[in-house]
Amino acid sequence: MLIEGYHHAPLVAGESLPARPGFWSNHLLPMCGGVQGAASPVPEWFGDDGADTDALSETLFGTGRWPVLRLPVADGPGIVAVYRNLVGDHGIDYLLVHPGRSVPQLLGSWEGDLSGAGLTWHELQRVAATPSPSAEGVEDPAARLLLLLPLLADPYVPEAAPATLRTALTACGAPRDTAAETAARLLAHLTRRPGHDHAWASPLSGGRRDGGEIPAEL
Repeated sequence: MLIEGYHHAPLVAGESLPARPGFWSNHLLPMCGGVQGAASPVPEWFGDDGADTDALSETLFGTGRWPVLRLPVADGPGIVAVYRNLVGDHGIDYLLVHPGRSVPQLLGSWEGDLSGAGLTWHELQRVAATPSPSAEGVEDPAARLLLLLPLLADPYVPEAAPATLRTALTACGAPRDTAAETAARLLAHLTRRPGHDHAWASPLSGGRRDGGEIPAEL
């Protein structure tokens, strides 16, 4: 697998990983903490157990393999998530891939918090709901929404957002009796970020909000 700017990285296709036990805990559990006086998040919130979560973390974050998850869109630019597993510099890079452009745009990176432009809730939903039937990648809308969730940079989510997120969580294996609380904890963390500047052009329409091509070749 080749991505411009990551020529020397050990990229591997990772689209099968969201179906494996322990994936969603690794991907989303760090976003459930930080609520004073609340219970500590546990893998069981995502239908996982600790052993599965630990085992899959070795696959997701091992320096010898960088999983790549492609989220193509039916009409417009798609997004690629790269688990950037440099020694001492782990994170998830989200790249915007425009049709007809060879160099992707760095949309944002998750390293315990988001750096970069990110997306609004509306943009997240639109990308999640419009997979391309003719391109390889993650197709399930619920999995797509959860994969993109670290990109949320919008403190003004609609009233329906918690229910939408709860539905996505249960579709991906989270227990129904805890999914509402998990969704609330995720949104509480993500919406505490600085406000989204709605005057900026959407990166999904080709606008450049952060000036961002991907950094020097890895």
